[in-house]
Amino acid sequence: MHVLHPDYTMRTHMISDYAVGRYGWVMTTWFIAMSCGCQMLVFGLARSGLKTLLFKVGAGLLCVASIGLLVSAFFPTDLEEATSTHTGDIHALSFLINIVSINLSMIFLTICFRSHPRRRSYQRIAIVLTLLVVITFFIQFFTLHRGAPYGLTNRLFFVVLFVWFFITLIRLRRL
Repeated sequence: MHVLHPDYTMRTHMISDYAVGRYGWVMTTWFIAMSCGCQMLVFGLARSGLKTLLFKVGAGLLCVASIGLLVSAFFPTDLEEATSTHTGDIHALSFLINIVSINLSMIFLTICFRSHPRRRSYQRIAIVLTLLVVITFFIQFFTLHRGAPYGLTNRLFFVVLFVWFFITLIRLRRL
């Protein structure tokens, strides 16, 4: 996306900013794809035999994030230098709900892996990755102010988040 918007510095622009402007449809498509990916992960995990209450809560939170990502897709953010709009406010609220839901979902799902015999071997990796996601979430949260490198911490959070998603999907596929 940075190639499409070289005027957006990665240090001071969150990835949602790419949904604004001429190539905004690319970021909007990404939000929709991530929403579908979260939903497919829920379906895959449900088919793998996880049935505990913690799984249901974790899967439910991932469904909330999936819906929230659709909201993020259809309500673009306001750029920092732009006037605040209702659309941007909805996007900001959706962003907060999404990342909190995803973090809590990962925690609950990681705990569930221990109770499932076929997933126990993955639990240590899941714990480490979940801790990294939570740590990068807090780093991102504490840099959400003018002058801080919030764009970089936003990208770091999403890189670690995707590592958790992809490794979880790979492990799910093996089972």
